[in-house]
Amino acid sequence: MVLVAMPAIGRDLGLGVSGLQWIMNGYLLTLSALMLFGGALGDRFSHARVFGAGLIGFAVSSLGCAIAPNLLVLVAARVFQGIAGALVVPNSLALLETSFTGHERGVAIGRWAAWSGISTAVGPLVGGWLVDAASWRFVFVSVVPFAVVAAWIVLRHAVEGSVKSTSKSLDYAGAALVTLGLAGIVGALMTGPDAGFSSPLVLTIGAAGIALTVAFFIVEWKAKSPLLPLDVFKSREFIGTNLYTLLVYAALNGLFFLLMLQLQDGLGYSALLAGASLLPINALLLVLSPRAGKLAERIGAKLPMAIGSIVAGAGILLFIRVKPDTTYMATVLPALIVFGLGLGFLVAPLTAAALQSLGERRAGIASGVNNAAARLAGLLATASIPVAAGIGGSHEPRGALLAAAFVRAMIISAALCAAGAIVAFALVSGKGSRAD
Repeated sequence: MVLVAMPAIGRDLGLGVSGLQWIMNGYLLTLSALMLFGGALGDRFSHARVFGAGLIGFAVSSLGCAIAPNLLVLVAARVFQGIAGALVVPNSLALLETSFTGHERGVAIGRWAAWSGISTAVGPLVGGWLVDAASWRFVFVSVVPFAVVAAWIVLRHAVEGSVKSTSKSLDYAGAALVTLGLAGIVGALMTGPDAGFSSPLVLTIGAAGIALTVAFFIVEWKAKSPLLPLDVFKSREFIGTNLYTLLVYAALNGLFFLLMLQLQDGLGYSALLAGASLLPINALLLVLSPRAGKLAERIGAKLPMAIGSIVAGAGILLFIRVKPDTTYMATVLPALIVFGLGLGFLVAPLTAAALQSLGERRAGIASGVNNAAARLAGLLATASIPVAAGIGGSHEPRGALLAAAFVRAMIISAALCAAGAIVAFALVSGKGSRAD
């Protein structure tokens, strides 16, 4: 919903591309950096309690976004939204795992996946309607009742509510270092177009971010209970699935960030129409993902992932034809269909490969890292692709400038998909099953 609302937020607050990047990345920064820490909190205490606390925090921070009078307050609220999201996301499936057993667990996870697909499809549509009918602020307000009711349900009715063993320490230093390190790197990427990448401020911020990120890995190497056990990098499958995730999800985020600007500011679509235009992708995901998952079980994830990213990359290249004088049926829909086919072919096999990459005993770590990698890809893509496309410092992302940048961004995103296919062929298993 926020992606659909971005052009309206930019117009209302008088923001250029860098301001929109900060709004997206304030959330993605803390969400990606603290995802593993949120999972560790659930493991130590209670998945239900941490999940519920995250939902309450999400409701409060969403209200903060809704009433934000300027960019600074909005970004601060988005940062807190990301912190809350980092408590919610890793504990959602973990809560299902601990609350259900046997056949009931399979049914519960199936319903979870189905409702996730429905919300993904409905979100941009409802978000666009709210922007057009009222204001972008109601996009954030609309989240609050869902979060509050969900928190009440889980805290009142969840089976798993007891406090767990507190003998395992939490890696506070690692959580702080990875958050500050990513903030420095992303901050340098986003301030560079305005201040100049050779300016002392940008160089200092970027160098500090790199140093803190290196320090994070040093701390993880020495910590007794690290957020990210470094021995996971001994697994070729783990490296392959997460590198693939970084590349392909960076392409997806680069596409959607620029596509929303192009459809609304370039082609003059309303927010509702822009949100509705994405429905074919969601329909294809719902239809193809279960079939692709079954195929990956038989032949392995390598081919579905590689072919899926190639097809998705071809669809992204087709978006180059989306220009102010073109129609939805002639240019946008064909690109959406090809892109959706590729996405539907790769998502389920990638999820299965990521979960299996460290064996059954460490599936939780594998899932957490892959979730974090997907959000990190969005963070880095939103920070770097607009810069690489030549629109990073633009205060008026419209007209010929937006059109040229959109073309370059689509080429970059398609190249990332192609790189993902190479990684899949080189590093992902082609076997239909995997031993622990």
